[in-house]
Amino acid sequence: MRQLSELDASFLYLESETAPMHIGGVYLFDARGSKPLPFSTFVAYLRSRLHVIPLFRQRLKEIPLRLGRPYWIDDANFSIERHLAYVNLGEHGKIDQLSRLASRILEEPLKRDRPLWHITFVDGFHHDDDPDSPGFALIVKLHHAAIDAFSGEEIIGKLLEYTPEPRPILAPKPWQPRPEPSEERVMLQAGANLIRTPVQVTSLAISAAEATARGLIHKQLRKLPLPFPLFSAPHSPFNRQITGNRRIVSATVALSRLKAIKASIGEVTLNDVVLGLCAETLRRYMMNHDTDSSRSLVAMTPVSVRSKSLRRATGNQMSAMLLDLATDEPDPARRIRKIHWNAVASEPYQEAIAADRLTELVPSTMLALSARLYSELQIAQRYQPVFNVPITNVPGPQVPLYLQGAKLVRQYNTAPLFDSMGLVIVAVSYQGRLTVNFTLCPDVVPDGDSLEELVGDSLAAIEAAVTHLPAGQDDPEAVEPHPTTLMDDALTVMEGILKKTLKRFRA
Repeated sequence: MRQLSELDASFLYLESETAPMHIGGVYLFDARGSKPLPFSTFVAYLRSRLHVIPLFRQRLKEIPLRLGRPYWIDDANFSIERHLAYVNLGEHGKIDQLSRLASRILEEPLKRDRPLWHITFVDGFHHDDDPDSPGFALIVKLHHAAIDAFSGEEIIGKLLEYTPEPRPILAPKPWQPRPEPSEERVMLQAGANLIRTPVQVTSLAISAAEATARGLIHKQLRKLPLPFPLFSAPHSPFNRQITGNRRIVSATVALSRLKAIKASIGEVTLNDVVLGLCAETLRRYMMNHDTDSSRSLVAMTPVSVRSKSLRRATGNQMSAMLLDLATDEPDPARRIRKIHWNAVASEPYQEAIAADRLTELVPSTMLALSARLYSELQIAQRYQPVFNVPITNVPGPQVPLYLQGAKLVRQYNTAPLFDSMGLVIVAVSYQGRLTVNFTLCPDVVPDGDSLEELVGDSLAAIEAAVTHLPAGQDDPEAVEPHPTTLMDDALTVMEGILKKTLKRFRA
C-alpha cells in the first residue's frame, strides 16, 4: 500500500458537494479513414492498457478517525464496467450538445468506494456539424488526489497510440490484486506515523472539533481580527461563492501566432505570451461587465517540479507562485513585458519550493478546514482574496495521437473549481495549436460563452499592439510584482486562523 502525500490528501478533504475535486478532459476523435470504433472494442482496448496505469485499479483505504492519511491499495473487486458509460448523441452530435453533456458529467463527484476515475464514451459525435464526418468523444474524470494537470497529460499519452495503424488488442494477463492490509496493520502504521509527526494529533483534534462544535467555531471566528492585510489581490467578479453548476468554454489559436508575438517582443517566454493572452481576455470580460479594472488581477500559476523530483509516476508534484497579470496596463504588448518581469522577480521561489512542503508543515485536514471556513465565512466576499484566478499552461504533444486508427483532433481540459474561485483557466497545446479552456461556474461568471470570442479579439489586439511596441525592455523598477509564493501566504493566513480557532475552542 502507498500512502497519499499531504498535498494529495488535501484534495480529498477539500471536496464538497459543490466542489468536486477532479481534473477533466473532453477528447474528440475523427474516425474518417478508419472503421467506426464500437464501444465494446473501446472497452477491450482500455482493458488491455490498464497495466500501464496502476492507479486505475487502486482505491482508497481510509484510516479510522482520520488518524492518518489514506492509502492507495489494489481494488480486489475492480470491474472496468463500473468506470465506463456509453452515450449516443444520435443526430444531435454537435459540439454544443457535447459541451452541455460534459458539463453535466463533470458536475458529479467521483465515487469513493472504487478507483477514482471515470470515462464516458460518446458515440454519434460529428465534426464541424457534418453528419457525414463520423467520430466519437471521450469525457474523462481523474481525481486531483491521484494526478495533477501535468501527469494527467502523461496518462492520456500512455493510453493512446502514436500511429494511425490500429495495434492488435492483446488479451491482458490475469491481474492479481495485492492483498488488502488488515485493520491492525493500518492502525499500527497510523500510530507509528503519529509518533514521527505529532502535529497530526492536532490535525485529529481539529477534525473532531469540526464534527462536534462547528457552529461554535464559526461563531467565535466571526469575532476574530484575521490577518487580512495579507490578502493583496483586488476584488473581482470571479471570487464569489460557487454553486455546483459548471460550464466549459474553450478557444483554440495557432501556436505560430503566439510564437510570432514572442519573437517580436523579444526576451519573453512563450508562457509569458500565453499569460498575456489570458490577461487581456479577462480584462475585456471585466470591461464588458462594467467591472473596475484599475487594479491588476493576481494569478496563481502552478509550476511542475516533476522533472526535478520524480518521486513517483503520478500524484501532485507542483510548485506555485502568485503572479501580477498587469491588467491595469492598457497596452496588451507592454503587459506581456510586465508579466515577464513579474515572473522573473519570483523566479527564486520556483526552484526549490514544492507545494508538498506546505502540507508537510500544515496537515491536510487543517488545510481543508481552513479552506472551508474561508468559504463559509465569506472572507473572499468581505475582504480581498489571496489571488483571483488559477492559470495553468500544460505543454502537450505536438505529434498526432490515435485510438485504434481514429485521430485525436481536439481536446478540452478542465480543472476543479473551489470555494470563492469561480473560474479556472487551463491552456493545453497539441499539434501546433493552443486551446485555452475556461472551467467556470455560470452562477458566478455570467455570459461565460463570450470568453471564446474574447480570446480571438485579445490575440488580434496583442498582434496589433506589438507592431507599435518600442524596442527594449520596460523598466523593471516600474513594475510592482508579487515576490511571494502561495506557500508563504497560505502558511501565514492558515496559521493565524487555526491558532485563533484552537485558542477560542479551548476557552
